[in-house]
Amino acid sequence: MAEIKPDTAHQQHLIVSEPDISDQKPSKPKRLASLDIFRGLTVSLMILVDDAGGEWPMIGHAPWNGCNLADFVMPFFLFIVGMSIALSLKGIPDQLLAVKKVILRTLKLLFWGLLLQGGFSHAPGKLTYGVDVTEIRWCGILQRIALAYLVVALIEIFLRCAQKKDVAPGRLSIFKLYYWQWLVAACVLTTYFAVIYGTYVPDWQFTVHDRDSSDYGKSFTVFCGARGKLDPPCNAVGYIDRQVLGINHMYQHPAWKRSKACTENSPYEGPFRNDAPSWCRAPFEPEGIVSSISAILSTIIGVHFGHVLVHMKVDIYDIKFMFLPLEWIGMNAMLVYVMAAEGIFAGFFNDILDPEAHFCWDLAFKESRHSALCPLCRDLVLGHCCWHFALVGHILEALNSTDMIYFSQ
Repeated sequence: MAEIKPDTAHQQHLIVSEPDISDQKPSKPKRLASLDIFRGLTVSLMILVDDAGGEWPMIGHAPWNGCNLADFVMPFFLFIVGMSIALSLKGIPDQLLAVKKVILRTLKLLFWGLLLQGGFSHAPGKLTYGVDVTEIRWCGILQRIALAYLVVALIEIFLRCAQKKDVAPGRLSIFKLYYWQWLVAACVLTTYFAVIYGTYVPDWQFTVHDRDSSDYGKSFTVFCGARGKLDPPCNAVGYIDRQVLGINHMYQHPAWKRSKACTENSPYEGPFRNDAPSWCRAPFEPEGIVSSISAILSTIIGVHFGHVLVHMKVDIYDIKFMFLPLEWIGMNAMLVYVMAAEGIFAGFFNDILDPEAHFCWDLAFKESRHSALCPLCRDLVLGHCCWHFALVGHILEALNSTDMIYFSQ
């Protein structure tokens, strides 16, 4: 039987032209709607508890023991940061490039943290600005987020090479795949407990530097001489912050001043009791060094859930239209945070709800700063404009944020 051979003379080849990718721009990664919505919800919650917590202490920070609505804000932020780390770094295989991006973002967070909470605007009522380096607050919300982000992001970058590639599917496979991260989390938790229970806290002294306090300039002594205590005056968290940061650089209005031991108006703010212990007048840093160690653990938990989303590839795109305002806030979280930290939202909504109560602002920022635009507007350049045009007045009022300037209609 004759062998049949193909006719190569008439053989045709299909040539597929390769697209020129040199002129194509890389596609922008699709945002995770659920994460943006949760971030927007957390920012909205922060604005609510910061501006209304003074009037409704049941949603403000607990004076010491306890957990109120405001106490969920920081863990939520750290959880979101952890999820963002897992989602953003998965597309950057180059370790050096990833480290550069992490360091740059950390520096941005530190900059905004020091600017907003470090004391830059220490006397706006006198049109005086600038950082008072003797009293600057080194720690804050964004500084804690920056520290947790830096540590956990570096862990995520350098432990990817140790990640197992051949894990069999199962209920605990996601834990086995990232077991190194969980070992680090266990070490962080162990370190935290060792510090707070093993550090000896001696007696300490302080001088009241709050110029609004009737005890300004007075010195007090707090007697401790104990180890492993978790009460306000003798805990290791405050002791380490006082030694490292310096007592002048700590938060001057801690929530414990609203405790029953300090004021009869608890949980509201009020004058100190006659028999109030001396530590009621002392500063305390809620975002200090030791307490930020546990923040690393919260961020690692967020990274784990980010890994779960990466592997499952799920989101809420079908119903996200129900949460579009929260999604927008989440996508512009830093802008909204800055405006909220300066009280712009509080002033704006206060004026909308009660436009006549310009001098009745009695929420969280009531006594935190004074109007810098008021004398400038009334006495200097914008006097005629502000006092005769209500729209301009309301705009400046919102920008001024806290001390409601009364503009005649």
